[in-house]
Amino acid sequence: MKDDVIKPEYRRAMIAKIKIAQKELAMDDDAYRALLTRVTGKNSAAALDKRGLEAVIREMQRLGWQAGNPQGTPPRFASEKSRTTAKIGAMLKALGLSWNYAHGMAKSMFGRARVEWLNNEELHKLMQALAVYQRRQRKKAEGDAS
Repeated sequence: MKDDVIKPEYRRAMIAKIKIAQKELAMDDDAYRALLTRVTGKNSAAALDKRGLEAVIREMQRLGWQAGNPQGTPPRFASEKSRTTAKIGAMLKALGLSWNYAHGMAKSMFGRARVEWLNNEELHKLMQALAVYQRRQRKKAEGDAS
């Protein structure tokens, strides 16, 4: 079965995900092993194949676990984009917004789901749009204070 062949690093990552989900769902060891047995028939993640690991992750998501960082992750860029990226990150922080907001802007402005997929020109336009939004927020705050 070629579908069940899994690279060791991918396998370790999936087991780590399961352990993170166990912790975030506040499952004690007995509840965790019961879930493994119910879903896969085995009581150890180390004994699971690819399908079993995926089934356990799906079940933990069904129970309410969400993978990933809710704030979004800063994109990884080539060095020429890093200064603009740093400025965007500072603006987002000042506005109390997450990287997910910037990803949403990239999607609506340029049809690209992630900021890191933007070219230099688009990245600069995104930064300008954030600057305009930042100015509006400042004016709005000054108007409310008066």
